[in-house]
Amino acid sequence: MSEPTLQRLSDEVCATAQLQPEAMAWAAAQGFRSVINNRPDFEHGPDQPTSAAMEAAARDAGLAYVHLPVAGGYQSPEEIARFGELLDSLPKPILAFCRSGARVGKLFQAASASRP
Repeated sequence: MSEPTLQRLSDEVCATAQLQPEAMAWAAAQGFRSVINNRPDFEHGPDQPTSAAMEAAARDAGLAYVHLPVAGGYQSPEEIARFGELLDSLPKPILAFCRSGARVGKLFQAASASRP
């Protein structure tokens, strides 16, 4: 497994591109305590790991895991609010991923802008 490239969004949140199940043990070894998957299952075909496979690997690695699938081109106010709730409630630090990491960055910026 090649090491994922991380984009630091804050002291407690990083974004990255699509992960594979084996990356969950790596994430735990790096000190992450939670993972958010923002990618819908099979977004770009059957070779993409399912959320169920990612969740099983995350739990095996001792990580909290949440699947919040959102479209790449549009994040609804409800999805943004839910992402913000996850940022507030999940154990930190948090690693969030999507296809490229850009969607996570957009969600993070939008959720951060709507917080007091």
